[in-house]
Amino acid sequence: MPVVALLVLDGVPGHQLTTPGLVLDAAACVHRPARAELRICAGPGFRATAGPLPLDIAAPWGLEGLADADTVVLAGHDGFLAEPPAAVLDAVRAAAARGCRVAAVGTGAFTLAATGLLDGHRATTEWHHTAELAARHPRIEVDPAGAVVTDGPFPTSAGVFGGIDLFLHLVGLDHGPSVAGRTARRLIAPVYEDAGATREEIDRELAETAGLEPTMRWLESDLRHSPTHAEIAAHARTSPRSLARRFLRQTGLTPRQYLLRARLERARHLLETEDATIDEIASRTGFGSPASFRRHFHRLTGTTPRAYRASHRR
Repeated sequence: MPVVALLVLDGVPGHQLTTPGLVLDAAACVHRPARAELRICAGPGFRATAGPLPLDIAAPWGLEGLADADTVVLAGHDGFLAEPPAAVLDAVRAAAARGCRVAAVGTGAFTLAATGLLDGHRATTEWHHTAELAARHPRIEVDPAGAVVTDGPFPTSAGVFGGIDLFLHLVGLDHGPSVAGRTARRLIAPVYEDAGATREEIDRELAETAGLEPTMRWLESDLRHSPTHAEIAAHARTSPRSLARRFLRQTGLTPRQYLLRARLERARHLLETEDATIDEIASRTGFGSPASFRRHFHRLTGTTPRAYRASHRR
């Protein structure tokens, strides 16, 4: 079972402690292979959550919990403008050095930036702190409007609703956009009911989203085919504008981005299970050329196809 280690420092927002478990549990409910172990790991000096009503909390793990994690997520905290403890920086760098994915929620991007790992990469943080992040770390390309930005193995997010944006994105990276969309619906649908929406409104909303499933399967059926946006809309029997809105609502991606992720997931499966050459996999998954395949694969996973195969074959 993959391990997700949430690293928290003193003054972490309380909802950033609870949101990861909610998302990962929902993901496991809709897709059993998405089950993961969540560790809450406290950095030096951790005592309580942020105000206005701080809660004293004892975390079950310390920095040792990062040692064998598959993903490390740095939460935000009150003292994000101060230099993080040296032990925290060393533990995060060590995790990255062994190939661990390292992500950050909201102002946790400042902690990740302090390690130097984000230098030369794109990143984001809470929107009203993006200018500060750019000023303090000029070697980082800060996206002032990005909700979630992934550049190599370092996803960062604005921290919407305690990091739900980031954790849904991680679910999508690991298990595909369809699982992320189903997870989001499982989390959000009860909110609509509590807000007073009628059963008919909810059913209509879910029916519209489910109506994309045949088109999503069609896109996945022949990854070497590159349909235009208009052709995808025609298959879904909707307008191009409505197609984009519905895809974004269900998967968090545009149709073209969904196709790219589907190609990536298929390529990852082939790398793990078959002995086909990199060039053959690039052709079979519709990347156009081996160079394009390597470029997209590295951008979305932070590693090369050859290194990915070697790691997963072990």
